[in-house]
Amino acid sequence: MDWDKLRVFFAVAEAGSLTHAGEALRLSQSAVSRQIRGLEESLGATLFHRHARGLILTEQGELLFGAARDMSARLNLAAARIRDAKDGDGGELRVSTTHGLGSLWLAPRLDRFFTAYPDISIDLVLTEQVLDLPMREADVALMLREPEQAELIRRPLTEAAIRFYASRGYIERFGAPQSAAEFRNHRLISYRADQKSPLPPAVTDWLAQTTEIEHKSDLSVNNYFAVMQAAETGIGIAPLPDYLSALNTDLVRVGGDLVSPTFTIYIAYADELRRSRRVLAFRDFVLAELALLRAAQ
Repeated sequence: MDWDKLRVFFAVAEAGSLTHAGEALRLSQSAVSRQIRGLEESLGATLFHRHARGLILTEQGELLFGAARDMSARLNLAAARIRDAKDGDGGELRVSTTHGLGSLWLAPRLDRFFTAYPDISIDLVLTEQVLDLPMREADVALMLREPEQAELIRRPLTEAAIRFYASRGYIERFGAPQSAAEFRNHRLISYRADQKSPLPPAVTDWLAQTTEIEHKSDLSVNNYFAVMQAAETGIGIAPLPDYLSALNTDLVRVGGDLVSPTFTIYIAYADELRRSRRVLAFRDFVLAELALLRAAQ
C-alpha cells in the first residue's frame, strides 16, 4: 500500500473534508482528491460517501481508518520513546488534567516547576476526557478518580471534597446560609460538564441532589474558571473543591455541614515511563505543592 496515499486518507478521514485536509497537509484540494481516488482504485473499494456537507466514511473506509489510526498512534508512541531516550532531563512533558484542576490549581504553580527544572517544557492539555496514556496521548495525567486503563502506574495524591462558598461581598449583601433550607433566597453557581464528568459518580450524584435544593436562581457555566470568577465577584454561591478554595481569601465557606463524599486525586502515567526523569520530576513537584497546600489549611 502507498504510504503517502494512506497519510492523505487519514487526514481526510479526520477532517471530513478534502479542503481542510489539504490545508493541514499543505496540498491543493485537487492533489488530495487524486491521492484518495488512487487509493480507492488500488483497493478496489469506495472509501468515502460524498455529499454537500462533506465526506463520510463507508464501511470499508471505517476499516481502513481504524488501522491507520492504530498505526498513527504507534508511530507517535515510537517517536515519544525516541525523544525520551534522547532528551534525558530536558525536553517536553505532555500533562493532561481537567479544566478546573489545570487552570485554577496547576497552572498558577508552574513557575516554581520551571524554576526547579528549566530544561523541561510543559504541554498542558485541559480536557474532561480520559486520554490514552499507554498510547502516549499524554505522558502524565492528574485525575479526579482512579484510572481504569491497564498498564498504568497510578498513585493517590490527596483526598478532596466539594463544599459551598461565597465571596465576602456577597455575604455582606445577602448573608451566609448555614443550612440547605436557607438556600431559598440565594443564587447558585454551578459547573455544567459538556462531556462525561471526571468526578466519581458518588460526587456527581451529590452535586445533582444539592443543586436541586430550593433556591432563588441559577447560573450554570461550562468552565470552572468562570464559576470561580463568578463566585469571587459576588454573583452567587458556588460548590467548589477544597483544593481550589483553601487558599482563596476572597471566598468564605457557607452551607453549614453540606459537603460531598471525599474523592481521591491520582497521578497516572504509562508503566514504561516509571523511570522517566521528566515524569518523576513532575510527580515530585505536585507532591511538594500538595504538601504546602495541606500545611496552609
